[in-house]
Amino acid sequence: MHFDPQSLASRAAHLAPTDPWPALGVVVGSVLGVAAFVTVLGLVLIYAERKIAAHFQCRVGPYRVGPHGTLQAVADAVKLLLKEDVVPTGSDHLLHILAPVLSFAGMVLCIIALPMGPHAQVVDLDIGVLYITAVAGLGVLGILLGGWSSHNKWSLLGAMRAGAQIISYELSAMLALLVAVLFSGTLQLSGIVLAQQEGWWIWRAHGAGLVAFVLFVVAGTAEINRTPFDLAEGESELTAGFHTEYSGLRFAFFFLAEFLNLFVLAAMATTLFLGGWMPLHIGSWSAWNAAMDMLPPGLWFAGKAAAVVFLLMWFRWTFPRLRVDQLMRLEWKVLLPIGFANLFFAAVLVVSGWYFFPTVAAAPVPQLPAAGSSDDAGGAP
Repeated sequence: MHFDPQSLASRAAHLAPTDPWPALGVVVGSVLGVAAFVTVLGLVLIYAERKIAAHFQCRVGPYRVGPHGTLQAVADAVKLLLKEDVVPTGSDHLLHILAPVLSFAGMVLCIIALPMGPHAQVVDLDIGVLYITAVAGLGVLGILLGGWSSHNKWSLLGAMRAGAQIISYELSAMLALLVAVLFSGTLQLSGIVLAQQEGWWIWRAHGAGLVAFVLFVVAGTAEINRTPFDLAEGESELTAGFHTEYSGLRFAFFFLAEFLNLFVLAAMATTLFLGGWMPLHIGSWSAWNAAMDMLPPGLWFAGKAAAVVFLLMWFRWTFPRLRVDQLMRLEWKVLLPIGFANLFFAAVLVVSGWYFFPTVAAAPVPQLPAAGSSDDAGGAP
C-alpha cells in the first residue's frame, strides 16, 4: 500500500490562496478537534487507570456512577470545577496561576505534532522530534513555577526534586531518540514513520532499537513523574509535592497534564520504535504486508499506543517508589552509559548498513535555489 501523509496545516495552506473559507474551516475544525480529543482522552485515561489499578489489586474500581463506573471521571471533573480555588497568602499570584496553564499547554502543543495517521496530524514539522522535546519542557517549567510560587516548603522541595529528576532523565531520553533519528535519517515524525515501511525499528536495528525503546520508556516514565519515579509528589514525605497548594480548576490542569504526558510518551515511543501508524510490514513479504494493510493506519496507531499506556500503568502498580539517591544513581551510573554505548552501536550499524532491509531512503531535504538564479525573489541577474 502506498502512503502519502498530509497534515491538516499543509491542507489549509494549500487551500488558502484560492479557497480561504474552506481553509478557515480546516483550521477551526482542527482547533475544535484537538480540544475534543484532549478532553475525551483525559477522561478515558483516568477511567482506564482506575480500573487497571483495581484489577491489579483485586478490587472492582469505579462501578456506581454510570454503567460500570464510566461516568466517574466526568463526576470528578464537575466536582473540581465547582470546588473553591484558593491562592495561598504570600504566594506569587501571577506565577501560581500561570504554572498549571504552562504544564497543560506544553502537552497540547506536543499532541498537535503527533502523527496518528496519514491524514491525522495537525502540523507536520521538518524538525518534529526537536519540536516535541522543546515544548515538552514547558511542563517542567510549570512544575518548577508551581512549587516555587506556592510559598510552601513542601511544594518547593517537590519542585526542586522534579527539576533535577526531569533534567537528568532527559539526557537518556534524548540518546534513545537519536537512535531512531539515525536509522530514519530525518527529524520529521512522518518521515520516521515512513522509514519503517520495511519493518519497525524495535526489531530491525539488531538490538539497538530494542535497547533504545527500553531506555526511552524508562527515562520517559521518570520525566513524567510516574511511579516508581514520582518523588516530586511523594505523599509520605512532601504532603503532595509541587501541587500541595492547588485546588479546583488549577489542580485539574495539573492532573490532566499528567495523563496527557502519559499519552504523549506512549505516542512518541510508538512513532519512533513501533512504526507509528505503519502496519507490521516485513521487507518484501508482499502477502503478509497486504494482510497487515487490511487494518486502517489509525487503528494500528491506537492499538500500539494503548499497549504502551497499559505497560506504563503496569509499571505504576507493580514497582515501589525509589529513593532520591537510587533515582539519580540509576540515571547517571546505569542508563546514561548504556545510552551512549547504544548510540555508538547504532551509528556503526547505520554507517555500515548492517541492519535488516537497509533500503528505505531518508526523507528528501528541500534545496534552496542557488544565489543569482532566476528563482530568486529579487530577480537579480
